[in-house]
Amino acid sequence: MAKISTNISIDAEVKKQAQELFADLGLDLSTAINIFLKKSIAGQCIPFEVSRDVPNALTAKAIADSENGEDMHGPFDSVEALMEALNA
Repeated sequence: MAKISTNISIDAEVKKQAQELFADLGLDLSTAINIFLKKSIAGQCIPFEVSRDVPNALTAKAIADSENGEDMHGPFDSVEALMEALNA
C-alpha cells in the first residue's frame, strides 16, 4: 500500500507529550496514528485505550523512598517479627 504524507495541526505540548508516551510504548507518532486509524476503520469507532501505568501519589512516594533507602522496614527474622511490625 502506497504511503502519503498528511499534515495535521497539533498543539506543540500535546505533540511532545504524545511522542514521549508512544516512545515509552515502543512506537513513533506516525505508527501510533496509523494504528489508531486502522483500528477505528475496522471497528467503526474509537476502538481502544492505550495507557502507561502512572502511580498514584502514595505509590510514587513509596517508590521514591525505596530508591532513596528511606522509610524502609525489614528484613524480618521471623513471621512473628513481621506480624508485630504490621500490627504496630
